[in-house]
Amino acid sequence: MSKIEAVIFDWAGTTVDYGCFAPVQVFTEVFKNAGVEPTMEEVREPMGMLKWDHIRTMLEMPRIKAAWREKYGRDPEDADADKMYESYEPSLLKILDQYSDPKPYVLETVKALREKGIKIGSTTGYTDVMMGVVVPKAAELGYEPDCWYSPDSTGNMGRPYPYMIFKNMETLKVTSVDKVIKAGDTISDIREGKNAGVFTVGILEGSSLVGLSKEEFEALPEEEKEVRLAAAEQKYKEAGADAVVRDIRGILEYV
Repeated sequence: MSKIEAVIFDWAGTTVDYGCFAPVQVFTEVFKNAGVEPTMEEVREPMGMLKWDHIRTMLEMPRIKAAWREKYGRDPEDADADKMYESYEPSLLKILDQYSDPKPYVLETVKALREKGIKIGSTTGYTDVMMGVVVPKAAELGYEPDCWYSPDSTGNMGRPYPYMIFKNMETLKVTSVDKVIKAGDTISDIREGKNAGVFTVGILEGSSLVGLSKEEFEALPEEEKEVRLAAAEQKYKEAGADAVVRDIRGILEYV
């Protein structure tokens, strides 16, 4: 691989918020309030997308759509997603600052990357308003990328579109897509990276794909941990990930 000039990270589940719990908690609450209780798998499947898109995607899931039809006598529509998103954003903003702690090994990995002259960018499924809460809090705790872009900067064309990655590349003055790594914790991250033509890495521990808190994961027997990690790794690979690493330190092997 040619010399890497930039690593572009996702936020929740990748660099902060182990297990990506802030969005999950609020998606669950919003659907319950609308009278349809989602499963954890349904909530997590579209993770990494722009939040409105995430809600709309969930509304089209066969079981949720059927439950919606049963409750309201019609299929869910964009207007329903609009209404649910209206309550989603304020609810998330209330709790986001509690979910901005950097994950294990993030600070030392970012430091090691910078020592190699590598720039740090970021893309996200959060909006600018949400990032207004997360970014300063993460910075207080020691994590601050050189730049970040939300779907607000790309006409709401978030993942799996590649445009947030291209925005990062432009700002960081990266010479080619061959010199970029995109790392994330969801299938949406992998698709975003593949669509941008960059080297794409899935992170296992603390990911939305594994979907456990640090305490839950550490309490598992070793065998069960390996089973969970292997299942997540398989999903990343099916989505086209160029590499899968156990935790963020694994990225250092590819730079």
